[in-house]
Amino acid sequence: MIPAALLHAQPIELRHRPLFYIGHLPTFNALLLTKKLGIPMAEPKCYARIFERGIDPDVDDPTKVHGHSEVPEKDEDWPTLAEVLMFRDRVRELVEKTLKEIESGERSMGRRLVRTLMMMHEHEAWHLETLLYILLQSPATRPPPGFTQPPFAHLAQQWASVPPPNTPHAEIEGAVTLGYDDQEPEDLSDAQEVAANTTHVFGWDNESPARAVDVRPVHVEWRPVSNADFYVFWRAQEGKIEMPKSWVLEDDEVKVKTFYGAQPLSVAGTWPCLASYDALLVFARSKGGRIPTEPELRLFLDKYHIGYDEGANMGFRSWHPTAPTAGLAENGGRGSNGGVWEWTSTALDAHTGFAGTGIFPGYSSDFFDRKHMVVLGASFATAPRLGERRTVRNFYQHNYPYPWVAARVCYDI
Repeated sequence: MIPAALLHAQPIELRHRPLFYIGHLPTFNALLLTKKLGIPMAEPKCYARIFERGIDPDVDDPTKVHGHSEVPEKDEDWPTLAEVLMFRDRVRELVEKTLKEIESGERSMGRRLVRTLMMMHEHEAWHLETLLYILLQSPATRPPPGFTQPPFAHLAQQWASVPPPNTPHAEIEGAVTLGYDDQEPEDLSDAQEVAANTTHVFGWDNESPARAVDVRPVHVEWRPVSNADFYVFWRAQEGKIEMPKSWVLEDDEVKVKTFYGAQPLSVAGTWPCLASYDALLVFARSKGGRIPTEPELRLFLDKYHIGYDEGANMGFRSWHPTAPTAGLAENGGRGSNGGVWEWTSTALDAHTGFAGTGIFPGYSSDFFDRKHMVVLGASFATAPRLGERRTVRNFYQHNYPYPWVAARVCYDI
């Protein structure tokens, strides 16, 4: 999907070039695994300096950024793609060797090693999605190879035929449990073996521990704000709100970006609108509502959101969002949100019992800045093991407009 000319481009100035992410994935794996095994970093060791960590600058002031890798300034000073891929293959050999040692019993499967392997696995899934939303911003990106061009005209007819919700909104209230008990400090010793049939689920630091929250009665829209609805609102603002970065203007017509070319609103109008928290909050307020808190959205998704096996649009069922289906009486209101993450009005921060990770220091705590909002759900490109674990919490800056995040409107009663 990435032509040579795009390797060193920056489709999003606030993020690294695509070549960085191709090198970042194996470098992250090499750093974590060699540290756990107590062996030297895979060669070339300089990759640990170039590819260790990406950037997430302050949108308002890009000079403010957390600790990150110092990357070369000139294209010619970067490793070549061939060199990076050879490094990737060496790291994969180390991973496979380690897994075989575990399988044979040569290496014990301690909790710390299992958590390290989990982080390596899920980190790759996280960043594949990051790289893809970056690539979507470049017209030079090629369609995904091996996939058929979607029959958008036919699909648009199907999406348009999805009935509207039977009621204007859902009413939710009650207790909801956020997180689960999986504190990393508890597995620092490899003496704690993990049984082959363990049911324990390993997660990221901000998923733990479990904590109960009471949600007061609220009304929640069955479906996220659509492109068509936001378009009407955006036009009425007469330039007061920036056009979503998921849209593009072609021949004076607003279209929605996809990996198969921009699609008109006649095709993509029913899809959830991917925009910044700030933009969608203004929309919600125009309707007399707001964006739900994390407990409110978690309670709604627990009750009404379907999973991957039920047809939810995640794990590349599609390479684009689809029309949401929630809110129909015959399904008890349960349905898909169209394959998008969803904003909450809860800022990412430390919570009672939070213990930051020592394997990946700063994973969450670097973003306790009151600017990053908690995001729940899953996009069409999210791995199901992440999208289906209800405790997973994603996060983005409130005014960052590029990721695949939509929002639904919530009303106080």
